[in-house]
Amino acid sequence: MSDPIIVEIVGLKYSDCSPFPCDADRTCGLSECHPSGKLTKAFDALKAVIKETYGDRVDLRLTLIDDEVPAHIRDILEKDYPPIPMVLVNGKLTRIGRIALDRIKNEIDACV
Repeated sequence: MSDPIIVEIVGLKYSDCSPFPCDADRTCGLSECHPSGKLTKAFDALKAVIKETYGDRVDLRLTLIDDEVPAHIRDILEKDYPPIPMVLVNGKLTRIGRIALDRIKNEIDACV
């Protein structure tokens, strides 16, 4: 078995999951977190779908930076200053900038 693909969502505990409002259209592809629009609820919804779709082939992690910023995240913030939430796939910053199921799945599938 090969190593799992690591998807890391980085943000603040009480931040939104997207710069766009959470609405009934569900353009993000998730429904369990609606209408909260909150990162932690969106992460839980994303984790359930990713687990169902990929099983153990994907390791989904949530890194909250409210109290402490890990060194690998600090390096990214200093270099690129990306929007929050950040989506990292195998340590590489993507340009997604929100919790969006289809876009995250595309990044995962590109690693397979």
